[in-house]
Amino acid sequence: MERFFQTHSFWMDHTKTSVRRALMDSIDWSYRLIGIRGARGVGRTSFLLQYAKENFDPNLHQCLFISMNNFYFQGRGIVDFAGTFVARGGQVLLIDQMFKLQNWKEQLLECYRRYPHLRIIFTTTSVPDSEEENSELSAICRFYNLHGFSFREFLNQQTGNDFRACSLSEIIKDHELLMKSILPKVRPWEYFQNYLHHGFYPFYIENRNFTESLLKAMNSMIETDILLSKQIELKYLPRIKKLLYLLAVSEESAPNVSKLAEEIGTSRATVMNYLKYLEEGRFINLIFREGDTFPKKPAMVRLHNTNLMYALYSPNMDEQSIYETFFVNSLWRHHQVNKGRRDGFYLVNETTNVCVCDKLKRVKAPEDTFFARYNLEVGRGNDIPIWLFGFLY
Repeated sequence: MERFFQTHSFWMDHTKTSVRRALMDSIDWSYRLIGIRGARGVGRTSFLLQYAKENFDPNLHQCLFISMNNFYFQGRGIVDFAGTFVARGGQVLLIDQMFKLQNWKEQLLECYRRYPHLRIIFTTTSVPDSEEENSELSAICRFYNLHGFSFREFLNQQTGNDFRACSLSEIIKDHELLMKSILPKVRPWEYFQNYLHHGFYPFYIENRNFTESLLKAMNSMIETDILLSKQIELKYLPRIKKLLYLLAVSEESAPNVSKLAEEIGTSRATVMNYLKYLEEGRFINLIFREGDTFPKKPAMVRLHNTNLMYALYSPNMDEQSIYETFFVNSLWRHHQVNKGRRDGFYLVNETTNVCVCDKLKRVKAPEDTFFARYNLEVGRGNDIPIWLFGFLY
């Protein structure tokens, strides 16, 4: 146990929190069992370490960070380990990559029953397994989703500011007023292109080769998170990877499911399942027409964020595609986004029509349409600079 406390202290001494994640203030930390879902690269490990650093003195040994990458737990599990931790006065156990441990749900449940005064906060993949939604664990555990950096979080990290998140209503109705609190401090448009290229995944801070690191994370997400969670045989891995690439390079935003099935050598039904898995893995966003939901065919498929577009070197990377991808990625967490009747148009929350377009483009549209315009720094009336939608979380 001493060795684990020493490792914990090392992490506390070397963890730098240059930007505080918005999710930190959204969690009810009183729950005994809390799960943090997230795709690889969005900062799950750093999130746990940030929580520990903000709330516990490492010298008191009340909190302990452990990772399921440690082979110790593959051999012994966590139940008896948690008991030893509690016996020594431990109160909060932070477990990283919980899903890598065999029978991890059963072990968490056993800890929950045995140690009523222990709180466990764990991270897991964004891809749920087939049994998870109806499991006993889901009834007693509060799950939260950690996403990549918003443009707001990226801007705060780059400039040292502390801009707050804004509601969609504020951005649509009061964007001119919001500008007065932002523009005197920073020129957001000067940072926006960097965000689109590499700002979504926090590991850009580590000064590594970002694209290579992202490609490595993407491969791990498919090879481990999707295949393991969905219990897909390894021989089908190339099909899923090829499907993702075909979606990235397609010149058509609406997927031709039958053609995709033929190209990767599988059935139409399997392609639809793969699309759902890729969406859960945060590789793509499926956008439906109003009233439609999965398993109906989506009206549009976009990569989950613009960093993925650059990593895959999609030849379909015109400005319009890039900014529509950013727009959908900014809204999908807390808002319903449907494809509108025309290209570039979206229906948000079934009530608000938004057109994504360049600042110079004239578009005939109903009077109640709002325009998310790129290459625009300051908006007026129904014209809103698209970067401001990056302040939604």
